[in-house]
Amino acid sequence: MTRILTVPTEPIEGQKPGTSGLRKKTKVFMGPHYLENFTQSVFDAIGGVQGKVLVLGGDGRYFNDRAVQVILRMAAANGAARVILGQGGLLSTPAASNLIRKRKADGGVILSASHNPGGIDEDFGMKFNGANGGPAPESVTDLIFARTLDLSEYRILETGDLDLTPLGETSMGAMVVEIVDPVADYAELMGQLFDFDAIRNLFIGGFRMRFDAMHAVTGPYAHEILERILGAPEGTVVNGTPSPDFGGGHPDPNPVWADDLVEAMFAKDAPDFGAASDGDGDRNMVLGRGIYVTPSDSLAVLAANAHLAPAYAGGLSGIARSMPTSRAADRVAEKLGIECHETPTGWKFFGNLLDAGRVTICGEESAGTGSDHVREKDGLWAVLLWLNILARRIEPVEQIMAAHWSQFGRNYYSRHDYEAVPVERANALIQRLRDISGDLPGQQVQGMEVASADDFAYHDPVDGSVSKNQGIRIAFADGSRVVLRLSGTGTEGATLRVYLERYEPDPARHDLPVEEALAPVIAAAEEIALIREFTGRERPDVTT
Repeated sequence: MTRILTVPTEPIEGQKPGTSGLRKKTKVFMGPHYLENFTQSVFDAIGGVQGKVLVLGGDGRYFNDRAVQVILRMAAANGAARVILGQGGLLSTPAASNLIRKRKADGGVILSASHNPGGIDEDFGMKFNGANGGPAPESVTDLIFARTLDLSEYRILETGDLDLTPLGETSMGAMVVEIVDPVADYAELMGQLFDFDAIRNLFIGGFRMRFDAMHAVTGPYAHEILERILGAPEGTVVNGTPSPDFGGGHPDPNPVWADDLVEAMFAKDAPDFGAASDGDGDRNMVLGRGIYVTPSDSLAVLAANAHLAPAYAGGLSGIARSMPTSRAADRVAEKLGIECHETPTGWKFFGNLLDAGRVTICGEESAGTGSDHVREKDGLWAVLLWLNILARRIEPVEQIMAAHWSQFGRNYYSRHDYEAVPVERANALIQRLRDISGDLPGQQVQGMEVASADDFAYHDPVDGSVSKNQGIRIAFADGSRVVLRLSGTGTEGATLRVYLERYEPDPARHDLPVEEALAPVIAAAEEIALIREFTGRERPDVTT
């Protein structure tokens, strides 16, 4: 016997979605009415879920299993017709996007805090993706936030927990719950995009790879595709079993948190190729033997070589990159004679461009790349495209990078993160830069002339919407650049991200240490922004 309960509630402060949904400490989400309030606000903001089909799943972090049960009961109480659920409550973010699109669902709820650590004392997150499979645009997240401010009740079905293990259909009240293999549909899609036979032959020829799933959701996907379908030797995938606290680690695929992989790739007997993915499977890190490939360079190389994969053999319609991403991809677009778009950080800004057919490949500086196959960044997709390129070019990663820089020039690039900065200090730093940006052009700083400075505003060429205050851009006459912005992905204080870029066209100077190449740009960023003074830090917490 089941019945629908209408539970009185009051608005809870701070439920404003950021660039990737709502992220808070896990204990906050576990608090009285917190998850229920936000879920009801999402349902109400999208016009209700009566008769609709939703996709549901998450990255398996702590509280994922309990949140799934609550959201199922609330979807049933609000009249949803069907929820398509990943077995065990698991779905990588790109796999969820694919399911929404393939099944023509009305949208989906994804439970993840992406690359943030997991556990009862760490982070949890929740976001809504629309019918195109992409993150809700600002117009929708604004409606969600507005609803959180005046919510007075939520609806939930009074019933027991559902067994999330058996595949197939079951019911919860009048709603159908369809439990699906979280990997199968995604693996099928990858087989349609890439030349799996060529990649199999690469492994047959003795090619060695190490993929670090970081105890996160991509593990089952990598085991199935890399080891079972493509024939990579067993053990190629490490840390491949998802864990509620990601094995006690930080599931962010960068040289700091995936240092074991970096150490292996710079060892004497290193594999030919290394890669890692993050908590929910949408980010990636790529390395060759003795070389780390920055996310910005990876985007540029993938775009320049995408034609080697079957899905992109006809060429690209365009490339899009987030504003802080280096301008390496711009030079590829110019060479190919295709559009190149600069958007704010946040994958939702790529959605309109992808839906309109204006771009094929997109990328962000924070290790996210993807294409028009889904409406999310996709870590394993990027790794498979790299493998497809390696299989066709029969060259090591280091040689591919050297050839790319020789043709297009090298954009030396690094990101400095200052984490958990007091919010008022971080905001003051950015506001000061807004105030002085008009006075910077023409000034000489560390031997470089400032060519332009502004607070980036994005004018969407598809729907005409405008997104202001997206980050401070300071460009120098020699092609160097500094970008400063506050990240919306943290859960404590503010994270100041400083992006540093220097263009070097001379191949004779393409093998400089990154810190040496960027030294004048780093010094210029400090002189202009007074980072030490405002953050109280002598150095960044994380450098990637």
